[in-house]
Amino acid sequence: MTVARGVLLHPIAMGLLQQSLFVLLLGSCLHPAAAFPKGCYPSEEEGLKTFRCSNAQLTEVPRDIPNDTNKLYLDFNQIPFLPRDAFRDLPLLLELDLSHNAIARIESGAFQGLAEHLHSLDLSSNRLVSVSKDAFSNLKAKVNLSNNPWLCDCRLQELIRAVELAADSSGGIVCDSSTQEEHVGKAFLQVIADTDFCNVYKKTTDIAMLVTMFGWFAMVISYLVYYVRQNQEDARRHLEYLKSLPSKQRQSEESSTISTVV
Repeated sequence: MTVARGVLLHPIAMGLLQQSLFVLLLGSCLHPAAAFPKGCYPSEEEGLKTFRCSNAQLTEVPRDIPNDTNKLYLDFNQIPFLPRDAFRDLPLLLELDLSHNAIARIESGAFQGLAEHLHSLDLSSNRLVSVSKDAFSNLKAKVNLSNNPWLCDCRLQELIRAVELAADSSGGIVCDSSTQEEHVGKAFLQVIADTDFCNVYKKTTDIAMLVTMFGWFAMVISYLVYYVRQNQEDARRHLEYLKSLPSKQRQSEESSTISTVV
């Protein structure tokens, strides 16, 4: 009876063991996908490895992106800024879509490591007001900067000259504010055709420096004039005082003054 029971239990135990191994193997296969943020998934499009996180309610750039990704979609999220080295582990990235986010700040070095391969960068429909050209240093990608609330000034002019704009996107770079009120609402490339913001800024800076120097010079001259007049006034009062003294006392005072001077 005991032997028969052991014979019956052995196949059952083997079956349970096989099921456990199958679950473990399945879990290990699914583990990388489970590490992805909610709403993100990998795929393959036209032979390129793609990672989509469109409309995934992200508030930062995900960290668990496969490092062999060629196309990355992070559009329609709430990402507020791009930190330094945000994409440093994606050396094969060709296209990066960051459109329709809340990006208002891009740190220098945010695209570090993408210069060699990246050929398309979409930053349209964000909250960019002013960005240093250094943030795009050595980047060869065609950049879409349209539909942002840009401040039209020398900094934007330097940025536009430092990057290659995506085709048909330049008209969407419009002055939401400007150092010159008459430029508000106009396309930036149309404005800089007639206005050199950096030259205007240089002239303004030079004038400010001249005004400051003139102000200091005027203060020094005013002090010298005051000092001379004060001494003259003191000397006049002393002479009047000497004249008011009796002759003998005046001579004594004058002799005392001369001896003091000597």
